[in-house]
Amino acid sequence: MFESLSEKLERSFKILKGHGHITEINVAETLKEVRKALLDADVSYKIAKQFTEQVKEKAMGQNVLTSVSPGQLMVKIVHDDLAELMGGEHVDISMKGSPVIILIAGLQGSGKTTFSAKLANYLKKKKGKNPLLVAGDVYRPAAINQLQVLGEQIGVEVYTEEGSKEPVKIAKNSIAYAREKNYNVVIVDTAGRLAIDEVMMSEIKSVKDTINPHETLFVVDSMTGQDAVNTAKTFHDRLDYDGVVLTKLDGDTRGGAALTIRSVVDKPIKFVGIGEKMEALDVFYPKRMADRILGMGDIVSLVEKAQEQFDTVEAQKLQQKIAKNQFNFNDFLSQIKQIKKMGNIKDLMGMIPGMGKAIKNLDIDDDAFKEVEAIILSMTPKEREDPKILNGSRRKRIALGSGTDIQEVNRLVKQFDETRKMMSVMAKGGGKNMMKMMQRMKGMPQG
Repeated sequence: MFESLSEKLERSFKILKGHGHITEINVAETLKEVRKALLDADVSYKIAKQFTEQVKEKAMGQNVLTSVSPGQLMVKIVHDDLAELMGGEHVDISMKGSPVIILIAGLQGSGKTTFSAKLANYLKKKKGKNPLLVAGDVYRPAAINQLQVLGEQIGVEVYTEEGSKEPVKIAKNSIAYAREKNYNVVIVDTAGRLAIDEVMMSEIKSVKDTINPHETLFVVDSMTGQDAVNTAKTFHDRLDYDGVVLTKLDGDTRGGAALTIRSVVDKPIKFVGIGEKMEALDVFYPKRMADRILGMGDIVSLVEKAQEQFDTVEAQKLQQKIAKNQFNFNDFLSQIKQIKKMGNIKDLMGMIPGMGKAIKNLDIDDDAFKEVEAIILSMTPKEREDPKILNGSRRKRIALGSGTDIQEVNRLVKQFDETRKMMSVMAKGGGKNMMKMMQRMKGMPQG
């Protein structure tokens, strides 16, 4: 996410490295590179120019403290202005209504149907809501079926009217159905077109006027760059929507839409899609996104994702097992499953401060744990509970069963054993013992 922009911005700040103070010359050189980075990210020239002029004005009015370098000061100013450019503060979706009616709009191919299901999943799991999905796209042949498949996947009912080609009527009837069945949120997926046309705009406007939604969200493919911003403006002029959803932000996007859409339509970005999985939906926080763009990570979001998978009772049981050195492969497998539920592995690692640059050229597969899981699942229940009984013949059988070789099995067992010892020492709070353990592990092969 924003890898190219982050790299170019980092290079621009290096111009100020080694300078003892800020001058008009070194600031101008730095901001010239910042402007180029923004233009390369598909930010419009007008906004890029306004942004750099604003940063320059703030930078020239600042006195550099002895404890802060000019480069650090410039990073802070750019960070604050980037966050402001993207909206400043987070704006949540409205949940006032009985039921809450949410209308989803956008072009075909922007990811509306997938987002509708992701939003239903988010509201169900994280907000405790009971949502109903409405299949209002009556033109794209696979749209209704796609929504039904996704609805079944997340355990949410999908309202359809077989054979009907009247989206306004479907939307209106779905709300009456929701009231009858006690659904407290109605999410209406609507038809898109390959391009903006009058028929499309009139139809979506009629749907909105009829159901009077509490929240209208415009879904846009962030990979379309500045075109996404232009489309957002056209839709806003007709629909006056409440917020923007950026999809495919994990793809090869240059980021221009995320940076400038707020300043063009004056509507907040409320969600970003970062993958195909139903959990791959993030609430948009401008300040956290600015952190990530400038390579500072996003530790708050990482902690929040971890807390979502955190079970207090299970954690206490696990802590006791670790302290007694009883942590086994069943526990290890459970931890892997929790990490996978948190989302894309590379994206998660990028949230750790300083890690974004380190992993940018690494191809980290979402199935990075599949071989480890295969090895553990090829063990018998007794072997998982007591790794000490894993002799040569057992390891050979496990390698055959998991489609790996015995060296991989040996490596996993060795690393697991060392990890278990280390966790036991940490659980007991032994600082000195921990240092000794680290010293003993220096010769350990990299996993």
